[in-house]
Amino acid sequence: MSLTTAPADAPTQDRLVEVLARHRAEPQSLVQVLREAQALEGWLPQRTLAAVAAALGLTLAEVQGVAGFYRFLHLQPVGRYRVLFSDNVTDRMQGSEALMADLCRRLGVAPGRLGPDGLVTVDRCSCTGLGDQGPALLVNHHQVVTRLDAARVAELAQLIRQRVPVADWPAAWFDVQDTVRRAEVLLADPPPPGVALQAALTRGPEALLAELKLSGLRGRGGAGFATAQKWALCRAAAGSERTVVCNADEGEPGTFKDRVLLRRHADAVFEGMTIAALVLGARRGLVYLRGEYRFLLEGLQQVLQRRRAAGLLGQDILGRAGFAFDIEIHVGAGAYVCGEESALIESLEGRRGTPRIRPPFPVEQGYRGTPTIVNNVETFCAAACIARQGGAWWAAIGTRQSTGTKIHSISGDCARPGVYEYPFGTRIAQMLEDCGARDTQAVQVGGPSGTCLSAFEFGRRIAFEDVPTAGAFMVFDRSRNMFEVARAFAHFFAHESCGFCTPCRVGTALVLRRLDKLAAGHGSRHDIDVLYELDKLMHTATHCGLGASACNPLRDTILKFRPAYEQHLKSLHFEPGFDLDAELSIARRMTGRDDAAAHLDPHGHPPA
Repeated sequence: MSLTTAPADAPTQDRLVEVLARHRAEPQSLVQVLREAQALEGWLPQRTLAAVAAALGLTLAEVQGVAGFYRFLHLQPVGRYRVLFSDNVTDRMQGSEALMADLCRRLGVAPGRLGPDGLVTVDRCSCTGLGDQGPALLVNHHQVVTRLDAARVAELAQLIRQRVPVADWPAAWFDVQDTVRRAEVLLADPPPPGVALQAALTRGPEALLAELKLSGLRGRGGAGFATAQKWALCRAAAGSERTVVCNADEGEPGTFKDRVLLRRHADAVFEGMTIAALVLGARRGLVYLRGEYRFLLEGLQQVLQRRRAAGLLGQDILGRAGFAFDIEIHVGAGAYVCGEESALIESLEGRRGTPRIRPPFPVEQGYRGTPTIVNNVETFCAAACIARQGGAWWAAIGTRQSTGTKIHSISGDCARPGVYEYPFGTRIAQMLEDCGARDTQAVQVGGPSGTCLSAFEFGRRIAFEDVPTAGAFMVFDRSRNMFEVARAFAHFFAHESCGFCTPCRVGTALVLRRLDKLAAGHGSRHDIDVLYELDKLMHTATHCGLGASACNPLRDTILKFRPAYEQHLKSLHFEPGFDLDAELSIARRMTGRDDAAAHLDPHGHPPA
């Protein structure tokens, strides 16, 4: 009997029944069921998928399609230890590639391949949200190891060979520091839980919405949509139910501010969600926690329990009859595209994270067809501050078009990486000085999908009207090759494309292939022209923002760091990406020819 069809032992079957019962066998819980079912055996054999499909009333093909979409779900056996190195460019700058190669050598495995004894799999994953204390890795998708070095990797290999349980590894390895370097209002010491919520109840829903409008608060997830307008549209939409969703899928490489907020200010996040529920009349709240932040789950659940016990969640909140609202946490399974709000809702409903066609927008038809607001972690914290301090107070901070403060995740070539909170309007140069950056040639603001700034632009300001950002701030000094930075981002986008639309699925792969060709020394001016054409195509033809922004770092670096590309050019004319003459070697052997006319020159032409 094959491994994929062998019957599960009785205890495993019983635990799977418990998983299904815990999620009430609802099809919307499919992603959560698959995550927990995988934990029973380490992967998802077909018999498990079939059992889940039967229990949820889905077809096996539907369940397999969802399981195959998320990178943290495995349809083939993986090692008892699954070690995933964070592959953001800042981790590479800190030596992650060499450390990963060393671990593979010590364990006798190839990257991404299961060892012959089934003990370990070593591979890469996208940014783990630990850029301030990298290189970092994930173990078994739920535990993080920070500040890797050669000694730690050597000890890690020994512990794996000795089959020491992860829980018994040195506790210091799992230490995640918050590294708050500069605090203004959101990162300051918070008031006791319930203060902002009581202020919101005192104001009432209409007055609170007016304060939010007065504040000028815009979404902190990157798009910058007016928060009051989003809430008002949802409030006015048809239907008797409303849903509040917190987007904690902080997947943009180089971003880790929400991780800090969820660890230090979870009460403010949940309070902001509850205030939104008061405005909208919602009874249901959902937090979409990215799979890489699974290690935060228990702490967040404890905060929710404390709030329920204090009357800040559940029925009759703070003694107000009829005000009922509660929050559940949904853990993602590894998909960058789920940071897009409609893809996030698809995942919440147990499907592949494919962005929806809009309209309708989530404020009209979102989670399970209900009017839904989706806001970022930082946005809910800001809403709680505004409920307490008022809209005029918030509007007095920052600039006229960009009110309040913005939290930044600063990493890369700087002496003091960490989380910094600044009023909007702060200059890039000020931020570089504060984090101890020296000899800086470039800053990538807003992650790969954001903007790359060169040194002559460091007088610009962080603001929606100048340099907008979702929070990432990666610093590159003059020792860095900006072509390689852009190439690393191209790898990321090609890996993270959901595959739904051809322009993104094929375009990201073609961009990566062209950059790899340049890196291999086969570049020509023609290749740069093709990259420009791909950028224009993807920017106008892709289904969602991922494909549209995938070429942003490419476009910026070609424009501002052209010599980094030109040093890879072998010719001003067309240059093939492989040896055309070598490709004919088999044909020559088959025909018994090796004369001059059976060969091609490096440009594909027969000799004269």
